Amino acid sequence: MPRHSRPFFRLALVAGLAFAGLRVSAAAPVTTVPGMPAVVDPANLYSETQAGKLSPAVAGALSLVYVPNLRSNNVDVIDPATFKVIDRFPVGRGPQHVVPSWDLQTLWVANNAERAKDGSLTPIDPKTGKPGKAVPVDDPYNMYFTPDGKEAIVVAEAHARLDFRDAHSMALKSSLEVPKCRGINHADFSIDGRYVIFTCEFDSSIAKIDLVNRKVLGYLPLGSKGMPQDIKISPDGKVFYVADMMADGTHLIDGDNFTKIGFVHTGVGAHGLYPSRDGTKLYVSNRGSHHVHGHPHGEGSVAVVDFATRKVDKIWPIPGGGSPDMGNVSADGKLLWLSGRFDDAVYAIDTSTGAVRSIPVDAEPHGLTVWPQPGRYSLGHTGNLR
Repeated sequence: MPRHSRPFFRLALVAGLAFAGLRVSAAAPVTTVPGMPAVVDPANLYSETQAGKLSPAVAGALSLVYVPNLRSNNVDVIDPATFKVIDRFPVGRGPQHVVPSWDLQTLWVANNAERAKDGSLTPIDPKTGKPGKAVPVDDPYNMYFTPDGKEAIVVAEAHARLDFRDAHSMALKSSLEVPKCRGINHADFSIDGRYVIFTCEFDSSIAKIDLVNRKVLGYLPLGSKGMPQDIKISPDGKVFYVADMMADGTHLIDGDNFTKIGFVHTGVGAHGLYPSRDGTKLYVSNRGSHHVHGHPHGEGSVAVVDFATRKVDKIWPIPGGGSPDMGNVSADGKLLWLSGRFDDAVYAIDTSTGAVRSIPVDAEPHGLTVWPQPGRYSLGHTGNLR
């Protein structure tokens, strides 16, 4: 075939496949950092987290929902088939999030001990649902993993610091100070794994970290009265959504250029962000309060944002009021599980109707995780899988 005719041939082939009803990604291939698994579909980085795509690594894992209760220092275990608490076990002080490990073999309970000196990580075996011996770790408010899976990134919120630890032993390897990011807590990664953006809850800003050279690239203010919470990247890797509980919506951030490009109003106290299993929608949990320690029965709701239009499709209120906080989507995508932070409850929300089922749990549930979830590896938090 003559060289000049090849571009035309490729276009004709793509057009033919599209006409045949097959999905074709027009996005260019992504060059990832060494050790990071390849991006299968550059147009949808969540392509491998769709319903049915369970990794062989989670074979034998029990289907359960793990709920860390911040004020009662324990974890409730819910059977998603019966919507009942079937187990409860003590963990360290101040459990904040249940974090799936990069290799999907362990669920880590991050007990940050509320600025005390006895922080720890409690491992849970997902095949038994039972905890193991806690590992002493300084101030683990949250935890993520480097894209190559070699190191855990412990978010030491009280110290405005990121601690890079061995992903299995949790031995400290190095630390990175992020001094202008008070309240550093939630994060998400660029599509190629080269940088990560953290939210700075008490500085109303976000911080961009170069993961290759391990340095702070800069800070981006989001407004004088903001309080950014969770952050999630769009399927095409171009936009980061940043929930802001004071601004009642999500900021839209161009991650590569590190600029704000828009805002989507979602509801009172925007807090958690979770992609739908098909990667077309973003569920935004609106905690119903502007206070760190709010009251029960607030104006809690969930907004469904369309990734393609960047607009809210629908709003699901919590009947009688509530405080939807952190969680994730079930493996089949049919339920959105969220902690009811100020209502000592967990919500199971039908993603087709918005109907809410409430389950009583212990004191102040926070970053629950649903397990197992589809995906090849975990970047941390309550199940940031890809």
